[in-house]
Amino acid sequence: MDYPKFPPRAVEHTTESPAGGKYLESISSYLIRVGAEPQLVYCPVTDRVAQLGPLNQSARALRNDGSRRTNREGRVCIQTEVLGSASKPWTRGFDPAKKPMFRRMQAAKRSWGIPDVWPAGKPPATAAAAAKGARSRKTWETKGGVYAHGQVPGQDHWDPGAIDTSIVPGKPSSSDPSPSKPAPAPAPRYEPFPGSAFFHGGRHSPIITAMGRRLVAEGCGRYNQGPGPNWTEADRKSYAAWQRKLGYSGSDADGIPGKTSWDKLRVPNV
Repeated sequence: MDYPKFPPRAVEHTTESPAGGKYLESISSYLIRVGAEPQLVYCPVTDRVAQLGPLNQSARALRNDGSRRTNREGRVCIQTEVLGSASKPWTRGFDPAKKPMFRRMQAAKRSWGIPDVWPAGKPPATAAAAAKGARSRKTWETKGGVYAHGQVPGQDHWDPGAIDTSIVPGKPSSSDPSPSKPAPAPAPRYEPFPGSAFFHGGRHSPIITAMGRRLVAEGCGRYNQGPGPNWTEADRKSYAAWQRKLGYSGSDADGIPGKTSWDKLRVPNV
């Protein structure tokens, strides 16, 4: 996760497909094949769950918000694709008391500290309502809880539709199955300082892209376009802004990374 200090959150999607039968297998395989998989896929008809990845690692079901990798924000960002359609909310006629795997899935999310609230309000009931909504970056960054796909910054979908918020996330019950206690969130891993000589014209590396994204996140981006893998004058100017933010001046703010300023930038491991 790029921002593990952000509050934990869950994101609810719908697959815009039928449910039941073998759709859980076929839709899960499709999402993996196109590189858009969540951690969880749920069928409300059969009460079956497919887990496509660890809950404390990023999914790939959200679009980036500019240079920010939205999938990677939060202590966890647990995403669930439910077999169904936004125009016909899948919670209609759904009884959680008869769905033990659904309750186990919700309990697993709670075990990571995700509160049973919708910080951005109830999920939008129409595409127009989602388009009109603010998709607030401040809310997303600062408030943990459950979000609709259509409420997340940088998205253009409106799913999962007007699902019943008394069911999702619902409230914990003493009869809920208990999930295994989750492992502690792994400590963030940062790129070690590659040396000042690494940064020169002609250098092409994903480390440069990761550095640029962190500079943008720190308010020091000086890019006309998003950060990329080639070291450019825009990278140098952006890093110089970071050095000045740290209190450097003169030749110490020349835009060429040094170990102390690099370590404080905390560039995610690539």
